[in-house]
Amino acid sequence: MMARLAPPFSIFTQSHYWRPLLSSHNAKHALTAATNFSITSLARTPKSRDEGTTTTIKLSSKSRRKAFYESPEGVLLRKLNECSKDGDVIQALRHYDEARKLGVLLSLDHYNKLLYLCSVESAAGVPHLGLKRGFEIFQQMLNDRVQPNEATFTNAARLAAAKEDPDMAFELLKQMKNVAIAPKLRSYEPALFGFCKRGDAEKAYLVDADMVESGIVAEEPELSALLEVSVNANKEDKVYEVLHRLRATLRQVSESTLGIVENWFNSEYAAKIGKEKWDVKKVREGIARGGGGWHGQGWLGSGRWKVVNTQVNEDGVCLSCGEKLASIDIDPKETENFAASLSKLACQKEAKANFVHFQTWLERHGPFDAVVDGANVGLANGHNFSFSQVSVKLLNLLAH
Repeated sequence: MMARLAPPFSIFTQSHYWRPLLSSHNAKHALTAATNFSITSLARTPKSRDEGTTTTIKLSSKSRRKAFYESPEGVLLRKLNECSKDGDVIQALRHYDEARKLGVLLSLDHYNKLLYLCSVESAAGVPHLGLKRGFEIFQQMLNDRVQPNEATFTNAARLAAAKEDPDMAFELLKQMKNVAIAPKLRSYEPALFGFCKRGDAEKAYLVDADMVESGIVAEEPELSALLEVSVNANKEDKVYEVLHRLRATLRQVSESTLGIVENWFNSEYAAKIGKEKWDVKKVREGIARGGGGWHGQGWLGSGRWKVVNTQVNEDGVCLSCGEKLASIDIDPKETENFAASLSKLACQKEAKANFVHFQTWLERHGPFDAVVDGANVGLANGHNFSFSQVSVKLLNLLAH
């Protein structure tokens, strides 16, 4: 797979670049860049004018910060921070070139700032410069044996996406995981959006599956991109899946996502698909399992969909079709997980025996439709506990 990558990334195949390095070059680098470094000086002893002894002076935190602030590395980092605030990649590259001429040792922070600026500008003002210098700087970072982190790989993946090469972006993501660096949602975006933009639905699904496997939850931009590529490719099962992932993740969608949803339901293809016959019992069971609102059985029925802008009145009735909307609750699995997390938290905060006793009492006398938090109700609007306030609350609940 590595043979498919651009030459600058072939260095990833050489595993020795990932080992901690103890050469004099890197020792000096660690000395100037690490937070808790110490300064070593050569002191003359009275016994000899030719021999020296090494004395280590431990500096305070304030002194260490000052020493780094005034060092060439610290000065360069401040300059790059200013360029990052201004989005000035050209000036940042000038600082970089000057630093290399002077032999300044660049750290991970330096390289990440530069790669970020190059990746941003690759998608904006100076794409050719950002791409060319970005890949060059990434290669130099690896040559200097500076170990990348998640931000490094993400910025490199953004460069690959700007080069319109989502395959390279996805390969970089895999390399990041191979060296035990946990990806974030932003790490997946270059490859996912790149494949979706290219209309390559199958590869977009591979990125999505990898994201789910890594425990990363997609948000509206990612789900919207997956929905659009699925609609354009007429992947009805994926459209159904992503629509309900949107339902479970968001309270409302943006105008752009709404437009994609409307395009699907207005399409000729959406009018043709759907089961003519279905098991009503399974549909009802699916609605119960899902907490109401959807059944999980796929597209039912066929024919054109009616797409209108409407409102819902205070009773939950749609003013277009006259149907009352289903009340959607969290599904039983989510309820079970929520209850388990509450029990675990209660056992950590309170005496375990007391909580177990409470659970036993609930099993014997429950279930209950409503629970009154007596402590909060009794202490409301005052500093002293009021039993009367609790009684009033209970009476109000019983009245309803």
